[in-house]
Amino acid sequence: MKINSIPCVLAAAIATLIAFGLYSIHAYNNAWLVAIGGFICLALPLATTFGVSFEQSRTTTNIKVLSGTFFALLLVSHFVFAFLNFTTPAYIVINGIVLLLWLLIAYAITKAKM
Repeated sequence: MKINSIPCVLAAAIATLIAFGLYSIHAYNNAWLVAIGGFICLALPLATTFGVSFEQSRTTTNIKVLSGTFFALLLVSHFVFAFLNFTTPAYIVINGIVLLLWLLIAYAITKAKM
């Protein structure tokens, strides 16, 4: 696995701007949770989509498609949470399960022998 630093930094910057937008939209008392959780949940798949490559091109393509799909899913999830009043455990559990599911599938793809 090779990590390209410039695309990863740019992905983190994009995730920071999206997190700030989520913080600005959220009108309830969990705005910091949405901002910090949004940054973490969006930066990881976005950085993997743009800044990570593997030895085999198939693995790289599969991981990039998977990460892009989960980025879109997490983005929609965070926009829904930004407009709703929610409890902290519900936010952490839902987004945590989605993020861990992404990590599990990505791990399975990297360990598959194609």
